[in-house]
Order: sequence, then structure tokens, then C-alpha cells
Amino acid sequence: MTPLAVTAFTATTAVGVGNETLARALRDARGGLRANDFTAAPLATHIGRVDGVEALDWPAEFAEWECRNNRLAWLGLGADGFREAVAAARRRHGPARVALVVGTSTSSIGASEEAYARLGPGGLFPPDLRRAVVHQPHSLGAFLAAALGLDGPCVTVSTACSSSAKVFAYAERLLRLGLADAAVVGGVDTLCGSVLFGFNSLALVSAEPCRPFDVARNGISIGEAAGFALLERDGEARAWFIGHGESSDAHHMSSPHPEGLGARLALEAALGRAGLAPGDVDYINLHGTASQKNDEIEAAVLAALFPPSVAASSTKGWTGHTLGAAGVVEAVVCLLALRDGFRPGTLNATTLDPACGPQIRLAGERAPVRVALTESFGFGGNNCVLVFAGQRP
Repeated sequence: MTPLAVTAFTATTAVGVGNETLARALRDARGGLRANDFTAAPLATHIGRVDGVEALDWPAEFAEWECRNNRLAWLGLGADGFREAVAAARRRHGPARVALVVGTSTSSIGASEEAYARLGPGGLFPPDLRRAVVHQPHSLGAFLAAALGLDGPCVTVSTACSSSAKVFAYAERLLRLGLADAAVVGGVDTLCGSVLFGFNSLALVSAEPCRPFDVARNGISIGEAAGFALLERDGEARAWFIGHGESSDAHHMSSPHPEGLGARLALEAALGRAGLAPGDVDYINLHGTASQKNDEIEAAVLAALFPPSVAASSTKGWTGHTLGAAGVVEAVVCLLALRDGFRPGTLNATTLDPACGPQIRLAGERAPVRVALTESFGFGGNNCVLVFAGQRP
């Protein structure tokens, strides 16, 4: 694969707005999970809620797009000069030559939940929510295209928890085929009843902050987040996107393949596309949800493929599992690791499951990071692995 320059990136999560807040939280082992204060009906769990979404000053020109998910997207765009970086790319390449590829799992379904809860006479939505643009899966992509003034290819990817990892691979194909000269990639997902109670019905939600790879782990903590990156063929690169691998093992709707077949195929494809051996990787951000099966199988694949020198961790103890936004948030973690020479640990875990190999680290450490890799595994066996480097290979 011809490397692509990552010329801008940002992430807004439960630990705060922007890259520096996230980098500081990772170094200081300060997480963002809190006892559930989102659902009106009681649900004993911890969540990664982003402060400031409700109080955000919403632009009048985007009134029809207003909903929690698009509010979080707008908040995220304002961090780290990202909106300005996209405007500069739009001037360089033209608005029709900048693609937009974003991921989400539930889009603006929170607005639809509210509309159904407030049905009026005749079963009609309340007047303030009769806005078709927010009651559909492409709400996020269409809003961002309008907000950023982009006229290029515009796609919303929804493959559960791999959604905003797969956007990088999709964008690489668009640029390689000459359909665009630059691409804004990203993902946004927000807390909503469908997600919280849906995962709870699958007995996957923990009542306490999640503990990835811990011997006593007992489920996930759900979070919300917005993350974005700007990919170009050349430019003032902050890092390089050098490989991706995708697979769809379709083993089960909500459980991974018992031997990690899909995960392994995606890993091997990503390393092959990047021209790397497993030992060339310095840091791996694992999917690491703290569910029993995901962590067990991911740890086994990791131990089978990578030498002990490779440091690996899950950062979901900081942010919660941000679902359709997890791929891009954890890509940003990798980009920060490359920038800062810091390999994050695994927050909240105290005793690793004996099934884990020597790669998984509990404590963060300062050490050079030349190559970083992130894994995202979604429901239905939708898997994606991304590889980044600090220098162009």
C-alpha cells in the first residue's frame, strides 16, 4: 500500500475534548467512566459520557440536523484546529475532491427514541422532531458534509464496533482509485437507550467500570465519542497510515469466532499490506472490551502472532466502548503514542487473566513507538486492523 499522510487528527471522549486532554489522561491513568446518569429508567452500569454536549451552542444554520449525535460531532470538529485543517484541504484540492467517510453504529437513533416516546395524536412525531434528516443512518455523514462544505464522495459506514476503523480502509481505496485527493475519516456515536439496554439484554454490561483482560472482568462499559482524521497523499504529515486489513468471518451475531479466525485474517492482511513482520510493531491498541469471550480470544491470537517485545493494551477503561466511534478514537491513541513515545497501559485491570500473553501491559510506559497497530472487531464478524507509522516507510 502507498502510505497516506495523516495531516490532522482529533478525538473527544469521556476524558475531555481534544488530543491533549486524552494524552494527559492516558499518561496520568485518569479515566472518564462514571456511574450511569444518562437513562431515566435505572440501569446499574458505568458509562463514558462526554460533558458539554447538551450545553453546546448549536449553529442556527444547521437547525434541521440538531440531535445528540450531531451535537457531539460538532463539538469534536472544533478541537485541535481540525475544522480549519479541513477548510485548508478544501481550498487546496477543491470541495469535490475531498471525500468524507465516517462510521457510526446507531447514528441519531436517540432522536428517534425521543420522537416515539412523545407521539402525538394520530401517532405523529412531535412537531420539533419531524425532521426526516435525523431519523436515518446517514444523518451523521450528511450533516458533516454540510458542516464542512464538502462535495466529494460521502459515505456513512455502519458495521457495529469496527465502523470507524473501516473508514480508513475505504478512504484509502478512494484515493488509490483517483476518486478523491484527500479524505476526512472519522466516527461518532452517542449514548442512547437502545444501546445501553440492548447490550444489557445480552448480559454484556458491567455494573462497575470495565476491566479489560482482568481475570475478574465481567462486562463492558459503554461510552460516547467523536474522532476525526484527515488523510492526504502528501503534505505536512503528523504520521503515516501504512496498512489495513479487513475480514468478515460471520461466525455469530454477537460472539467472535472461537479460534479468532477473523481477527487473525485481518491482522495478517494489515501487516502484509504494510510490508511488516509482527516483530516490527511497537504498540498494539487492542479491541479489549472486557467481555469474557472477546478478551479471551483476542489475547490468544495476540500471543500466537506477536513476540513478547510488542506492548499491547486496551484503552476502553478510559473512554468506555464507544462502539461505532471506537475505531477512530483508538487510531488517535496510536497516533498519540507515535507522537509522544508513550505506550498506554490497561486502566482498571489489576490481575491479568492467565490466558493472556506477555504482550499485554497494565501500566503505561515511556518508550519509542515507530509503528502502532489498532484492532477493531464488530458484531457479525466485521473485523478491521489499521497500521500507522511515525515516519514514511
